Amino acid sequence: MGFLLNFVFSWWGILLEILALVHFFRRRPDWWWLLVIIFAWPPWGAIIYLVVEALPDTRDYSGQSFRGFSRRKRIRELEDLVKVNRAVGNFEDLGDLYMDDGRLREARAAFDQSIALGSRTTDPFYRRGVCALFLGDPQAAIPDLERAVNEDPEYDFHRAAGLLAHAYALTGQKDKAEALFRASLKLSTLSETYLNFADLLAEEGRRAEARDWARKVLEKAPAMPGYQRRRERPWFRRARKMLRSLPA
Repeated sequence: MGFLLNFVFSWWGILLEILALVHFFRRRPDWWWLLVIIFAWPPWGAIIYLVVEALPDTRDYSGQSFRGFSRRKRIRELEDLVKVNRAVGNFEDLGDLYMDDGRLREARAAFDQSIALGSRTTDPFYRRGVCALFLGDPQAAIPDLERAVNEDPEYDFHRAAGLLAHAYALTGQKDKAEALFRASLKLSTLSETYLNFADLLAEEGRRAEARDWARKVLEKAPAMPGYQRRRERPWFRRARKMLRSLPA
């Protein structure tokens, strides 16, 4: 009986170790968790890791899954609605939902429709510009992003200015891009803006400055609550990758 319990427990321990390692390499939390998983008394290191790091992610994922299901249902409803009621607001709502669902081409087309039908508010222009930028069309993004920034320099918590600067950089307008980046970063703490500016500096051969901005992203981590660190992980990974590619 004791042998059987040990056998079952050992297999559960191996499974927990595998689950913890898979989660670690997918989510890339702090590196020292890898030492906990591997070297702490098996399987307790894996259990501690799964409770502290993986369990909160599961809760976040469950909430996202529910919201995603609700969002896709609403998308289908609006897709049917705009066939019979081509109101500006319906297309704006549909574009917002497409963006949230990662369907940028459809979102861009919906905002096109909204603007063609007479929308003059800032948001559909701004969001159409964001779609164009992330679809690899920064030249088309610039007029829409400029409209948002000209109407409100702090639009979308300074993200509009940061994305406009990035669009300038991608279209070769380096001086305009740097000036706008520096003006935006006097107030903005968005990791996205930090790293886009670092990309511009690295491209111009200003490695030390680029490294400084990448480090600023990582320096924010200790003061962040856990849920925010999890959301910022893609930016942390990008910052680390940049630092590795730009040796001091």
